[in-house]
Amino acid sequence: MPTEIVLTAEVLRAFSAHLLRAEKSPATVEKYERGARMLAAWLEGPLTREAALGWKAALAAGRTAAGANGLLAAMNSLAEFLHRPEMKVKLFRIQRRLFAARERELTRPDLDRLLQTADRLGKARLRLVMQTLFATGIRVSELRFITVGAAVRGRAEIRLKGKTRTILIPTQLCRLLSQYAGTHGVGSGPVFVTRGGLPLDRSNIWTEMKRLCTRAGVAPDKVFPHNLRRLFARVYYRRTPNLAELADLMGHSNVNTTRIYTASTGAEFRRRLDALGLVT
Repeated sequence: MPTEIVLTAEVLRAFSAHLLRAEKSPATVEKYERGARMLAAWLEGPLTREAALGWKAALAAGRTAAGANGLLAAMNSLAEFLHRPEMKVKLFRIQRRLFAARERELTRPDLDRLLQTADRLGKARLRLVMQTLFATGIRVSELRFITVGAAVRGRAEIRLKGKTRTILIPTQLCRLLSQYAGTHGVGSGPVFVTRGGLPLDRSNIWTEMKRLCTRAGVAPDKVFPHNLRRLFARVYYRRTPNLAELADLMGHSNVNTTRIYTASTGAEFRRRLDALGLVT
């Protein structure tokens, strides 16, 4: 008979170590660790098949399908780590959205206001970080690959999730990055570092952006690092409607993922629909 699974602090620490050994991205490690902790707090006893299904039902009642799937993926990863595949559950099926939610879509005017406000408040690093994320389309976890050498060469080698891709850095951005590095005494390695010399992480940037949005008059729900990547995808696709090319630039292995990033808002879709003159 299989041994009971109790999610003790020791088990959770071992799971975290496993994720790091598996070279999961920092964002995935953080998400799965958080999901495992939430599951452990919810459980009133050992993790059983019945408890796993109960967790799924509880998530369905209180979260969106996408939000629930993130936590279920964490539980499934934990089940694999514990060699208990019977604890894994199916994720909720989500039909691909035809258009994106307007209230969460960061626009170019929104970004311009954020950049202008950062400039006015003397937040040069934050301004350049936002410009870099938008102009390259990289993930915030990939910002550490924007190095002094990359700015000189005009390209960066992104190594993540066992894959490597090369991105080109716009010429003007290269100049700005080199100027910033020179001004702040960064001679090599990542351009953006903390006072302790460590690469900036997502939490640093997220917090700074949230503080900026109120002063800039931009809705807080729109302001987070990943939305700059989404904005890059939409701007690029409108100018160059080639999904396969954009997928390569963004490091997507499946163009269906890229398609999500290029979705129009409901307002844009309605304008296109009305322009068809379907009702006379």
